Amino acid sequence: MTFETPQIKINPMNKILVTGAAGQLGTELTQKLCEIHGPEAVIASDINQNSSEKFSFCQFMMLDVLDKDSLRKVIANENISQVYHLAAILSATAEQKPLLAWKLNIDSLLILLELAKELKLEKVFWPSSIAVFGKESPKENTPQDAVQTAGTVYGISKMAGERWCEYYYSHHKVDVRSLRFPGLIGYKARPGGGTTDYAVDIFHKALTGQVFRSYLEKDTRLPMMYMPDAIKATLDLMQAPKENITVRSSYNLTAMSFTPEEIFLELKKHFPDFKIDYTPDYRQEIASNWPKSIDDQQARNDWNWHQEYDLHTMTTDIIKNLPSWIDKI
Repeated sequence: MTFETPQIKINPMNKILVTGAAGQLGTELTQKLCEIHGPEAVIASDINQNSSEKFSFCQFMMLDVLDKDSLRKVIANENISQVYHLAAILSATAEQKPLLAWKLNIDSLLILLELAKELKLEKVFWPSSIAVFGKESPKENTPQDAVQTAGTVYGISKMAGERWCEYYYSHHKVDVRSLRFPGLIGYKARPGGGTTDYAVDIFHKALTGQVFRSYLEKDTRLPMMYMPDAIKATLDLMQAPKENITVRSSYNLTAMSFTPEEIFLELKKHFPDFKIDYTPDYRQEIASNWPKSIDDQQARNDWNWHQEYDLHTMTTDIIKNLPSWIDKI
């Protein structure tokens, strides 16, 4: 029997703000929040005004998360009680723009944590990543408290962010909650510059009859998760009673691990003529330093986390749904 966390609606006088809502995770999370709390209770925000087209189902506002005064006004004027802070520059892109990535990923988090303290926000969600682990971290079943030796700008920013989250909870009782996401795979948004985004792009190539060129070696095994499970985990964590949350840095989280070759062979079952070339680039070095599998027992113990999708069921579901989305994204 599976455990389902009851979805408790927020106070009708309050609202939820999602920053960086136009990204891969934000697009689907915002929609799910609207389904649970009602579209009038959710505000999607992004720095790109053109992103408004994605959010016909709820209020959208253009917002720069590095502008503290603007963020304060939105939180105060809109009666925001919870913030899902997703604005970030991801791993592969961050290596090309390291100073911008550090500024956005860390400064925006600190701005939000200060405002959460000042304005007494009810809860804050901030995503971390398996990128916090590095060469010296165990590669198999990486434990919750494994040594963190991130070797990328993105990973370093997530390491620092975890410490800040823990600090603001222990010193200021800011109820900030976090998950160390593995690679996320969805079909409602284009790849967003992450090292694991090959597992999103490969579906587009298979469906459009193109050769897929993998920038990772065929045997590069990485932890992955289908987007519905990532949304489920986020909401389960945010709905869990405060006393159940024992990790205030970030929870390990996983659903499956596979290689480019394994997902390619899974797709070949549906597209027999599908072809792949392996042309590793700088992202191979990033991936080689990350875990191959993750131990997320702490999340399972504390708030009953469990995944619903594996490689086979995820592949079947994406192939079923992606064709109707290709022209929308």
